[in-house]
Amino acid sequence: MQGIWGWVGPQGNGDPDPLLAGLAPGNDRGMSQADRIHLENGAVAGRPDHGGRVFNRDGLLVAFHGQPRDASGGAGDGEALAHRLANRYRHDPEGLPRGLHGPFALAILDPRSRTGLLAVDRMGVMDLAYTLSGDTLLFGPRADRLAHDPRCGAELNPQSLFNYLFHHVIPRPGTVFQGIHRLRPGEVVRFAANQLETRSYWRPGFQEHDDTPLPELREGFRSSLRGAVERAASPGRTGAFLSGGTDSSTITGMLGEVTGEAPRAYAIGFDAPGYDETAYARIAAEHFGADYHEYFVTPGDVAKAVPEVAAGSDQPYGNASVVPAYYCARLAREDGIEVLLGGDGGDELFAGNVRYAKQWIFSLYHRVPGWLRRGVLEPASGVPGGDAVPPVRKLRRYIEQATVPLPDRLETYNLLDHLGPQRVFTDDLLAEVDPTQPRAEMRREFADLRGFALINGLLALDMKYTLADDDLRKVALAGELGGVQTRFPFLDDPVVDLAARVPPGQKMRGTRLRHFFKGALADYLPREILAKEKQGFGLPFGVWMQEDPTLKDLARDSLDGLRNRGIIRPAMIDELTGARLEEHADYFGTLAWVLMMLEQWLRTHRSEPAAETEILTGTD
Repeated sequence: MQGIWGWVGPQGNGDPDPLLAGLAPGNDRGMSQADRIHLENGAVAGRPDHGGRVFNRDGLLVAFHGQPRDASGGAGDGEALAHRLANRYRHDPEGLPRGLHGPFALAILDPRSRTGLLAVDRMGVMDLAYTLSGDTLLFGPRADRLAHDPRCGAELNPQSLFNYLFHHVIPRPGTVFQGIHRLRPGEVVRFAANQLETRSYWRPGFQEHDDTPLPELREGFRSSLRGAVERAASPGRTGAFLSGGTDSSTITGMLGEVTGEAPRAYAIGFDAPGYDETAYARIAAEHFGADYHEYFVTPGDVAKAVPEVAAGSDQPYGNASVVPAYYCARLAREDGIEVLLGGDGGDELFAGNVRYAKQWIFSLYHRVPGWLRRGVLEPASGVPGGDAVPPVRKLRRYIEQATVPLPDRLETYNLLDHLGPQRVFTDDLLAEVDPTQPRAEMRREFADLRGFALINGLLALDMKYTLADDDLRKVALAGELGGVQTRFPFLDDPVVDLAARVPPGQKMRGTRLRHFFKGALADYLPREILAKEKQGFGLPFGVWMQEDPTLKDLARDSLDGLRNRGIIRPAMIDELTGARLEEHADYFGTLAWVLMMLEQWLRTHRSEPAAETEILTGTD
């Protein structure tokens, strides 16, 4: 994983006074001796200006990764931006990240004042993990490499394993390792006197009563998104993920506009009813005159990709759609593409997820007068034998869900809750975790959003859990494995800022999703794509696991491997591989996938070759 690696701490010669600090652009092996530049007692040692994105500025080490830009000079040549960042760090370190835009990971180290700063972009496109080991701060884009540093020796975190089964990913700031954390979107970490302080420098904000005329907002949206696509397009060969949805189709069209040539577009299909959307991708490709390529993923492809995905991820990751995204990235790379643009973020900015409409329907119950709810509706829903009467049964289920407060209501169908943690996890693991933590964290996040309209609160929550913690990790991982860079024009700051100005009732009109978005692009996108219902980019794993012997063997072997790890109850594995998958292949196939990826990750990450563990050692 490309990114910035570094460390700051004492020399280790028994004298706590001198301080060493180092930075490097790094790669998937961390910071090598050859790449490292460092400061020793304020003096530069090694190469003072490593090529790329690491700079020394009068005793400060400055490194950044991504596409950072600032208002005073844009991205510049890197060196000029590093100079401006160093000056701002000296005069206003607290305000420094607020002046940066675009996707970035940033580190500034100052041994003379014994301080350092780490930050990532507002939307969490870039990733940065860190740990304080004794009096040494270590950081880099991969938590697993930090965990194998000799001074860290981090063990697996049982709470994170529980959270992984709950969310199917490990949400920030957690990682699978004890003591290693990730920066949240829009977060900065300050290091001083062997202490760490984290704070948010940016949170989603909504101007819910903006007076800007709607036509002006619509034109501003199209203009800002086009500018974002232009900034994201590389001077080399750039293409677009094309799923056939509104977001990827829009990005594909605008890529053609800014490059002045047929946009290169890449799509993935499945030979499985209800999963394939290539028909819509072809419609978009024809509409925008794209140079279109598609590939149909097979069960054999999935079986081959599973170990590769697990080995490539720095911690367990359970979103199965990473596999088609990987094959899409690989298809593009084979065609000579260097940068792929994704449509991720459109749902979370402009209300594109089906659950938003469902939550609006549930919210209507609380607008009913209390006397009518308590005196008529609730008694009617509870009449004996009501489950045998369809209208009464529907009313009961509606009331049961509507009376669950947000954000808990979003997890009504959570698979771990449905089965029960006591049936899934061993007693030993449950003794070390707090089963209420995942929901408690979501409640804390949602509490900061009270006062905003319902849809804006849901969007902001999803910006973290669905987007930054899941979808962006998926596409970035797929791109790395496939050999391309991935960029996300919808997450460009001007687009995000404009979305915050769109009135809540325009983002979603009743249950009509993307009302503003579709209105702004009514004359741009094909009618079929504007009218299609959202399907997603799912993988038919549960169905294929039942049908394909190779995939079935891989899944069963992986699940059997979990039996002796003390994490999952053997009885749960027996139940899952037996009746459960026969009962509902799609639903319980998700759990089988999540557990399979956990075992595959454990197999590839719990023992590392010595040559790959000697990183961030702080020696020369």
